[in-house]
Amino acid sequence: MAKRHYIPITSDVLGVSDSKCAFIRKVIRTALAAEGVDFPCEIDVRLTDDETIHEINREMREVDRATDVLSFPMFELTPGELPGEEDADPGTGLVPLGDMVISLEHVAAQAKEYGHSNRRELAYLVTHSVLHLLGYDHLDEGPMKAQMREHEEAIMKLLELER
Repeated sequence: MAKRHYIPITSDVLGVSDSKCAFIRKVIRTALAAEGVDFPCEIDVRLTDDETIHEINREMREVDRATDVLSFPMFELTPGELPGEEDADPGTGLVPLGDMVISLEHVAAQAKEYGHSNRRELAYLVTHSVLHLLGYDHLDEGPMKAQMREHEEAIMKLLELER
């Protein structure tokens, strides 16, 4: 039997369709598979607006502005390192990878700014967040950022949403 990932999605905004949620789950599963996550895990997703993500950013990171996506990893991993099945919640058998929060207002604005679809922008931000949950970062302008971008582009290609 195939191992399953649990991906609950909550929304603070109106108009989030079942198909959008299914798409987000597909992107997450594609990113996890591309990164070799073959054990059952959980990622919690919250879809919100700029005002709410601004509040979360201020409270959790002490950054007083809205942003596109926030990632809250459960583990401090390095790229390529994965938690073990011993990290699974004994009650569910799932490894909790962390949470992501996405501003759908930012998705729309950035899609327009970059000249591509909301669907592509949403997929990119979800992919970006999954990689953060798996230890990737882009704090420098050097090798870490380049490595993260390479993985993002590979996953977007798998989704047939490359630039």
